[in-house]
This record gives sequence, structure tokens and C-alpha cells, in this order.
Amino acid sequence: MVSPSTPAVVIAAPASGSGKTTVATGLIGALRRSGSSVAPFKVGPDYIDPGYHGLAAGRPGRNLDTVLVGPDRIGPLYRHGTAGCDIAVVEGVMGLFDGKIDEANSQPSAEGSTAQVASILGSPVVLVIDARGHSQSLAAVLHGFATYDAGVRIGGVILNRVGSARHEQVLRHACDKVGVAVLGVVPRLTELEVPSRHLGLIPAAEHGAAAVAAVDAMSDLIASHVELDAVRALAASNVGAAAWDPVAEVGAHAESRPVVAMAGGPAFTFGYAEHRELLTAAGADVQVFDPLRDELPAGTAALVLPGGFPEEHAVDLAANTVLLQQVRDLADGGAPIHAECAGLLYLARSLDGHSMAGVVGVDATFGKRLTLGYREAVAISDSSLFEAGFRVTGHEFHRTSLVSADADGCGSAWGWRPWDGGSVREGFVRGGVHASYLHTHPVGQPESIAKFVDAARG
Repeated sequence: MVSPSTPAVVIAAPASGSGKTTVATGLIGALRRSGSSVAPFKVGPDYIDPGYHGLAAGRPGRNLDTVLVGPDRIGPLYRHGTAGCDIAVVEGVMGLFDGKIDEANSQPSAEGSTAQVASILGSPVVLVIDARGHSQSLAAVLHGFATYDAGVRIGGVILNRVGSARHEQVLRHACDKVGVAVLGVVPRLTELEVPSRHLGLIPAAEHGAAAVAAVDAMSDLIASHVELDAVRALAASNVGAAAWDPVAEVGAHAESRPVVAMAGGPAFTFGYAEHRELLTAAGADVQVFDPLRDELPAGTAALVLPGGFPEEHAVDLAANTVLLQQVRDLADGGAPIHAECAGLLYLARSLDGHSMAGVVGVDATFGKRLTLGYREAVAISDSSLFEAGFRVTGHEFHRTSLVSADADGCGSAWGWRPWDGGSVREGFVRGGVHASYLHTHPVGQPESIAKFVDAARG
């Protein structure tokens, strides 16, 4: 018999830019201050918002992405992430019903949407409405969202960026007209802004003390303008699955524990909490280090270089020449190295003219074009993570590109077919190195983590 699941509210919006992150982060912080232990989640592949959620909650922010891990794992991952908590706050992605657009034919679907995750969890949705420009017609908007999908329950709204008491009165009347409860009214405040850059907010790990101050300000705002008791009363879930167990995914390992170094710090902030948990369950001794200032941990047998913003730190990364040489030596010795996006750039010869590790014979530069989207990919070459022919769903998210390449001796990591019907070969495999722009969620293919740690044992 599985115990009742932790109640949750899902914070969604009609469209991006409505203020979901401010409301969700502030709600997490306000609930925590008022005595609740809060489990924070983000729908989709986003790495940045969970960093702010984690600061507010005092525990790791986690992702719920049906595209990357499959819908059957959402309930177990939710159970795993809510252990010991009183309530969960799940921040949605984009608009409530916005899902994956199929790469092959450009057809939209509900897969990966906030609505899909809310339905799986059996949790009510709180719509964040950007009130700028809204008046009585808000009633029609809310009626549409409340009736569009019978499997999604709109439990209430938080009116955000409200301009005046008169404006609030009109909006409340519109909500009353369609029977949608108002859980909070947040005033328009231009001073509450979290700095952003080309891929969204600046990660909390980079923003340092300013991120803490921003989270405190969001928590103050929501505590003052949202009815926390009403949110608690609304929260619910109906997850019948048992909690996800990383040991069950990869099997117990009693052998020697190889040191797996995992890059962290301000330049490498994109990662999933379950990645480290799976590495540990597979028998690795995971040691996090900062490539801006550290050397490789003693006894490093394998290296994980996750995503992040190395282009913002290229000067300091290039200055740590001791580490760059250690990484070259590790790669030349055949050690398994898993590099995603920022990791690929770090292994390149150069990034925006600054010397990097030179493990892969490519040069990279920052540009204006955003590459973004899910990819249905197949492994082209055998590697320390995947056998040729292994299929994954991954996600690209970058503004850098490879401007020159003579990666002799490297095989391609991935292949896929884009919407225009062509074909893409992407990434590099050489010896133990697997380097690619493609982000994957290890929960979606835990066998790759077991294979990687086995390779580290030699």
C-alpha cells in the first residue's frame, strides 16, 4: 500500500512572461518561512529556475519533464523529490497547454506541457495572470482555460502586475463572473527584477548574494499579497506510484568506488539532481569541483562536464592552465569523459578566441542565433555512455556554435532528422570522450550511467 502523496499546486500561466518564476519562487520561500517544508519542481528541461527554487526551499530544485524521462517516471520522481515535505510547488513551462513540437513534422502536441504534468500528478493549477492590459475580458480568458481540458482543474488565479485598486476591483469581478477564486493580487513593481541574459535568468550560482536577495524579495512580495492558507487548502495530488529509486535503476554495486569528478561552480550550473544520485548509486565517488579555480580531485578516474555559461567565464577558464592540461591528459589516457554543451565548449581548442582544453579539434564562438528544442537522437558511435544505435530524447539550448573543425579521429555522437527532412550529425566521440551540445536527462536512460561508471573502473 503506497502512502498518500504530498499535496501540490502547479503554477502556470496563459503564456510565457507572465511572472511564473517570481510567483513560484516567492511562494516556495513564503511557505517555507511560514513553517512548511516545500518540495520545488519545474516542468520541462529548464536548469535555471530550479536554482532559484532551491534557494527558496533550502533543498534541490528538480525537474518533471515527460519528454526527457517519459510520463511513467513523473509520479515516481515526484514521490522521490517530495520525501519528507508538507507541500510541493510545481512551476510550469511556457503557457499551460504548450507542449512539444514534433521535430520531424512541426506538429504541436500536449507532450511535455504543464497541463500534462498537472494531470499526471492530479494537482490543481493556479494561473498567474499578467494583468497589464486586462479588464472585463479576463472572464472570457479564464472561461477558456477552465473548460479547454476536462483533465486539468483550474483551482484559482494570482493576479500579477496589477496597476491600482480600481484595476484590482474590475479583475476580481471578472474572476467572480466565471467562478475562479482569486488567491492573490500582486502589484506592479518595476524594482523587482532578476538579471537575465541570452538564455533566461542568470543562474543563482552565478548571481551569488544577489540571488539570495532576489529570492528574499520575491518571498516578501508573495507573503504580503498571496493567501498562503488558501494555497495550502487548495493543494492536492494523487500519485499512486512508489518513489523513484536510483539504486533500483542501476543495481547495487559493492566494487571499488572510482572517483568521478563533476564540474560545478559559476560556469557549469546546468544539471539535474538525479544525475549525481545515479552516479553514486552506480558506485561512483562523486566529487564536485570548480574549473575556474580548482584542479581535478585526486584519483579522478572519470569526468563529467555539464552545461552552463562558459562563454561568460572564458577568460578565467583559460587561465586555469593546470586543470586544462590535466583534462587533456585524462582524455589522452582514455578515461571516460561526459561533456554536454558547456562541457563540449570546454573541450574545444578555443572559445571566443580563448584557449580551452583542445581535446576535440573544434573552435567555438558566441553568436546571435538561438538553437532550442527537443531532439529524437540515435547514437552514431560506441562510447563510454552509449552503444551505437541507442536512442534518446535530448534537448538543445545554446547560442554558441562551432565555427571550424578538423576533429580527425572523432566519430559523431548523435544523429537525428530535423523538421526540414534533412539529417544532422552532431557531437564527438574519441576514446572515452563523449562530447555534444545535446542535453540528456540520465533518468531517461539510467543504463548509460551504469556503463559510464563501469568504464571508470577500467
